[in-house]
Amino acid sequence: MLNSIFGIQPEALSAFLGEYFPAYRSKQLLHWIYGRQVCDPAQMTDLPADFKSFIQSSFSFNMPAIRQKNQSRDGSVKFRLALEDQAQIEMVLIPEGRKMTLCVSSQAGCARACAFCATGSMRLSRSLEAHEIVQQLLLARQNSPQPITNLVFMGMGEPLDNLDNVLEALKLIQHEAALAFSPRRTTLSTCGIVPGIHLLADSGVKVKLAVSLNSARDELRSELMPVNLKYPLPVLKRALLYYLQKSRYRVTLEYILIPGVNMGGQDLKALRKFSGDLACKINFIPYNPVPGLPYAAPAPEEVEEFMQRAQSLPQAIMLRHSRGSDIGGACGQLVVAAKATNNGGS
Repeated sequence: MLNSIFGIQPEALSAFLGEYFPAYRSKQLLHWIYGRQVCDPAQMTDLPADFKSFIQSSFSFNMPAIRQKNQSRDGSVKFRLALEDQAQIEMVLIPEGRKMTLCVSSQAGCARACAFCATGSMRLSRSLEAHEIVQQLLLARQNSPQPITNLVFMGMGEPLDNLDNVLEALKLIQHEAALAFSPRRTTLSTCGIVPGIHLLADSGVKVKLAVSLNSARDELRSELMPVNLKYPLPVLKRALLYYLQKSRYRVTLEYILIPGVNMGGQDLKALRKFSGDLACKINFIPYNPVPGLPYAAPAPEEVEEFMQRAQSLPQAIMLRHSRGSDIGGACGQLVVAAKATNNGGS
């Protein structure tokens, strides 16, 4: 099987093609793909036939197929993509004024089995290759009505469980000769994989880090997020402090609001203690219900009362409402049924 052109770093591509063709041919090819968003060599009109034939025999130009596209009342659009082996993933375009955020997946399914998350119910099928992550951004650019301004690794999967491929994809996404996407507008979300946080901090790849916290009480967080049994809160906090030594960006703590579970006075007290000496901001997100799971969304008055009490926290706080909940495209709702994965359709 040929290596995908969409996973080759520009320097490696230039070095390879430079053995057979003038250096400018590599630049032309990169511009067609990443500048003009054309992924089929047949449509690259100023490339000579021998060069097109050579690159098509050297690399795969196959792209994921869009199997399903659903638009939300709020303008968000969820895409279900079939990869070459027919594994299926989902990505979501989220418009908000002049911003257009793309939520990408890093795995097909997820092994972390958070109690409130639909993706966790899939278990893990496999991790995505670097080119399969890059291809999501390329497809989104082709299908977005406006430029994509923000990129979040908050779709299917745990990015730090697939760190090598995620880092390789980020290098391409941020490379000036490729997508030239700003690190300041790129956020990677993790459930708290401590070794991965250390490796990310040491990698030299710049990205904003968000941590799905959801409780600052060890016993409760372990119930909601099994990862906490392996990396409990004190261990996670030390990793975040290490990351902050290496990064110029604040960490974001993500906290899903689940009534009767993590919205009490003791929960805020524990959160204040955990976050007090962290350079961070805290996003509170009302829970998006998932069929078959025992959790409910908080009522507006419950959210308002909680946010009033949360004003006592020393960090900047924000209430964020997920987009696309009516199409199953909001936080924690992305899922592909096993039947759809097996037959390659939806």
